Amino acid sequence: MSNSPPVTVYEPAADNADAGVAPQSTRPRRSLGASPVVLGAIGLLALVALFEILPRIGVLNRRFFPTSTEIGSALIDQVQQSEFWVALLDTLQGWALGLAIAAVAGVVLGIIIGSSQLLRDITASTIEFVRPIPSVALIPLAVLLFGTSIESKLLLVVYAAFFQMLIQVLYGVQDVDPVAQDTARAYRFSFVARVRYVTWPTALPYVMTGLRLSAAVALILAVTAELVIGNPGIGNRLAVAQSSGAIAATYALVVVAGLLGVIVNLVFRFIERRALSWHPSQRGEVAV
Repeated sequence: MSNSPPVTVYEPAADNADAGVAPQSTRPRRSLGASPVVLGAIGLLALVALFEILPRIGVLNRRFFPTSTEIGSALIDQVQQSEFWVALLDTLQGWALGLAIAAVAGVVLGIIIGSSQLLRDITASTIEFVRPIPSVALIPLAVLLFGTSIESKLLLVVYAAFFQMLIQVLYGVQDVDPVAQDTARAYRFSFVARVRYVTWPTALPYVMTGLRLSAAVALILAVTAELVIGNPGIGNRLAVAQSSGAIAATYALVVVAGLLGVIVNLVFRFIERRALSWHPSQRGEVAV
């Protein structure tokens, strides 16, 4: 999932004077039409309009598909309740703590394992066996070990986010230039110095990508744990609204969860751009 800016296409001047054809301009082509932000806003407004119109004209059963107006009213009602904000903070707490644990563990183990061919060979089969196991398959184990406490949520969040981080870091470490590694060893750099000056600059783009992916996955698992296990948070509040038949409130809480995902993605894209401001992908440099 790349965050690189749009690539400008240049066309070299054709050497076709003999054919009597004028050489093509080397100036970049400018894209025509509205910006992606405007188009995205139009699409969102169209979706809101459809949810307003279709239930009213009977295409969608209004019992199960409330109008956008009803969902918006329920959302306003939610944000006016202190319990909503407590639930939101519970969700963010579990998400942030689980993401932090997974990120630190993924970076440290990824650098250690990736820096040793022996460790890569020993752990490769284990990682490939454990990584595909769905996090939701651990829900019975989490409930058995921790009940509905925050630890059960953290177990799912850390497990899912950790492998997203670990795999990206392993790719980043393997992408380090062998000549640079050999040069650092020749100058007798310590392991920490090699990581700081050789491995880290190359692996950082992979780390930031892993962090962005892990943040999204961690949020999904945090809400899932609350929804299924009953941990305090937005997911638990959504389950209560659904079981009590508050359909509009259920949709409103789904919207809240979606907005959280959008905000998390935007925040980590901003962090990625700032952390990689020196990298060609963020400066618009493209190899030809």
